[in-house]
Amino acid sequence: MAKIDEIKEILNTLRVALTIIVGLVTVIAGSVISRIDAGKYDFWSWCGVVSIVLLSVALIFVARLLSKRTKEIKDL
Repeated sequence: MAKIDEIKEILNTLRVALTIIVGLVTVIAGSVISRIDAGKYDFWSWCGVVSIVLLSVALIFVARLLSKRTKEIKDL
């Protein structure tokens, strides 16, 4: 496999990961908001908040990797 094909495959995988992370953040945020609106400040609400923070960090990490790999294609 050529180097450019390998990088393109990695880019596609990173895009899929980015999409999944954004979807998870959206679903979890909606659940946390509905629990807070209902007045439930329990363990699961805080687990959701922590999950959103961790997924946001993962989102930034994946976005930086995506940017790095895109610039790598430019150099080929």
